[in-house]
Amino acid sequence: MRRRTRSLLVVAAAAVLGWVGGAGQAAAEYPVDYNFFGGIGPELTNPGGSLPGSNDFGCVPSAAHPNPVVLLHGTGGAAQTNWGVYAPLLANEGYCVFALTYGAYPLPWPITAIGGMRPIEQSAAEVAAFVDRVLASTGAERVDFVAHSQGNIVGNYYIKRLGGAQKVDRFAAIAPPWLGTNAAGAGDIAAFSRALGAGPAFDAVATSLCQACGQMLTGSPFMTALNADGVYAPSVTYTNVVTVLDELVVPYTSGLVPGPNATAHVVQDGCAQDYSEHMAIAGSPRAAGYVLNALDPARGAPVPCEFVPPFTG
Repeated sequence: MRRRTRSLLVVAAAAVLGWVGGAGQAAAEYPVDYNFFGGIGPELTNPGGSLPGSNDFGCVPSAAHPNPVVLLHGTGGAAQTNWGVYAPLLANEGYCVFALTYGAYPLPWPITAIGGMRPIEQSAAEVAAFVDRVLASTGAERVDFVAHSQGNIVGNYYIKRLGGAQKVDRFAAIAPPWLGTNAAGAGDIAAFSRALGAGPAFDAVATSLCQACGQMLTGSPFMTALNADGVYAPSVTYTNVVTVLDELVVPYTSGLVPGPNATAHVVQDGCAQDYSEHMAIAGSPRAAGYVLNALDPARGAPVPCEFVPPFTG
C-alpha cells in the first residue's frame, strides 16, 4: 500500500467536523498516491478535465498561503497526467492549486493530453494567459510555480521574457534542465551538426514531433539566448530538486546552477534508497517534502526518506 498524506481516520474525522482549509477547499482531504502515473486514470475517465483539488476558480487563498500554486508539466505531460501527486497534496495543505495543459497540438483527444510539444515560446504565452486568469479570479498579487522538467524552462521563459517576474514569487523546480540537456549525446550531436553547417537539417529532424525538445538541448540557440542574462530572475526565489539518476536531464547538475536566490536539493543526499529518476522524482515523497518547504519556508518540516522505486515514485 502506498504512503498517504493522512490516515483514513483523519480524513473521515475531517469530513465529520466539516474542516475547511480555506474558501473553495473541500471539507475532506483528497487521497494522495505517491505514483508519478497517478494522474493517468483521471485523464482516461475525465479527458481534458482537472484533478480533484485543482482548478477551483472560486478558491480564495488563505492568509497562511496567499499565493495560488500553478503546476507546470513536463514534455508529454498534461494538467492531470503529470500531477497526480501534487494537485491533491497541495490542496490538502490549504493551497489554491491550478494546472493547465500547454504546448499540445490542436488535434482530438488523446493528442490534446500530450503537452509540451510545441515551441516553448508558445507554451509560455499560454502560461502567461493562465496566470492572469488565476490572479484575476483569486485576487492574489503573485503565484508560485511548481514545475517538472520542461515546465521549468517554460515557466522561466514566461518570467524572464514575457513579463512574469512581477507575478511569480516562489519557483519550486523539479528536475530542471536550466543549462539544457545532453541526453544520449544529443546536445553534442547538435553542436557538431551546427559546426558542419548542418544545424538546420538536424533541427528539422530533432523537432519533427516535439518542437520544444530540440530547444532544450545543451548549447541550443534557444537555451543560449534564454540564459544570456543569467539563469535566474532576481525577483523570484528558486528551489531546485534534482536526482543523480536523471536519465533525461544530463548531466543532472544542469539543475544545480548556483545563485543568490537559488537553493538546491539532491533527493539521494542522505537517502540512498530514493531511486527516483526523471519521472519518479515527480512522485517521490522526499521531493514533495522539499517542495512543500520551498513554498512555505516557515514550515520547516522534516523531509521523509523511504524507498522510492524508479519510474513510478
